Amino acid sequence: MRDQQRAFLYAGGAIGLWSTVATVFKLTLRYVAPLELVAFSSLVSFLVLLTLLLFQGRMGRLLSSSPREWIASAALGLLNPYLYYVVLFAAYSRLLGQEALVLNYTWPITLVLLSALLLGQPFGARSLAALLMSFAGVVFIATRGRFTDVRFSDPLGTGLAVGSSLIWALFWIYNLKDNREETVKLCLNFFFGSIYSLVTLLAIRGPLALPQAGWPGIVYVGFFEMGITFVLWLKAMRLARRAALISNLVFLSPFLSLLFLHLILGEELFLSTLLGLVLIVGGILLQRYRSFGPEGAGKG
Repeated sequence: MRDQQRAFLYAGGAIGLWSTVATVFKLTLRYVAPLELVAFSSLVSFLVLLTLLLFQGRMGRLLSSSPREWIASAALGLLNPYLYYVVLFAAYSRLLGQEALVLNYTWPITLVLLSALLLGQPFGARSLAALLMSFAGVVFIATRGRFTDVRFSDPLGTGLAVGSSLIWALFWIYNLKDNREETVKLCLNFFFGSIYSLVTLLAIRGPLALPQAGWPGIVYVGFFEMGITFVLWLKAMRLARRAALISNLVFLSPFLSLLFLHLILGEELFLSTLLGLVLIVGGILLQRYRSFGPEGAGKG
């Protein structure tokens, strides 16, 4: 099998798995609180990535990390997984899965805006048009298309979902400055993220006893959303002759996610959600190849 074929295989696996997680979030949050889901799924992800490094014979790279690299991982772990997933899961606990999913998907446009503010990158008319297009999509979803009688279905939930995209964009910007191997960085990020969230959870709740019904979702989220799926995506990007051919596939993820939410959870798909998603994706496509190129992150 040629490298390009293998790249499509790995990318397809990653996108297929990412497409299921919105449904798993909603199912799992029926049994556990957002912070509980963050704490234990982060711990699962750390153990999965640690095991992967062990079997690949790369534990030495992790153990030889310098004090500066440990500090960098501690800071990045505060952004992702700790803050990012606490905010994201809180949004999912308040909104319909389709709303939280699509509002969180605004992160590529948020990334462009923050890059202009923090990195001094150009922000011209094209960037502004892309931002306005995606913002129109956000408003469409948040108001469920009621432009003549604007009422946000859940202002706090909407703010949390859009805020999660802001945190992810910040994480991506600072992560780009760290040249370490991605799997090593992710492993240490989740090590610190699980510590932060477990300490917070113990401080708030004391000794924990999670319902058994929540554990399958916790393990699934830790293994696939936070852990091994990133490795599959990175493998696909390394094997691809043209990163754009692989990277464009990530736009299938939100549409597949909506389908799973409808088929498994029975969520009625609002026309406003679909139109809002089209506007957001249109804004991303308008800006995508100018700022970071087609090889951008695969997070969907």
